[in-house]
Amino acid sequence: MIRSELIQKLADENPHLYQRDVERIVNTVFEEIIEAMAAGDRVELRGFGAFSVKQRDARIGRNPRTGESVEVEAKHVPFFKTGKLLRDRLNGHE
Repeated sequence: MIRSELIQKLADENPHLYQRDVERIVNTVFEEIIEAMAAGDRVELRGFGAFSVKQRDARIGRNPRTGESVEVEAKHVPFFKTGKLLRDRLNGHE
């Protein structure tokens, strides 16, 4: 599901809300998650999962085309860990 499909589904399920308001709500939720992660915070949505940022150290990588060694800089990467409820539903344990 992409963002526009999520917005449409929520708008369809909530006919009392204008689509532009649903779009603003979805965008605000995503922006808050992004801002919290950019600040190094962890975002937990109970039953769904937790978003966090992990530090990857600098390392020596390899260019897959040439086999040449290249330096890969340290970086921060987003990480998502599923919650128990989501994991159980995905595995058919409702």
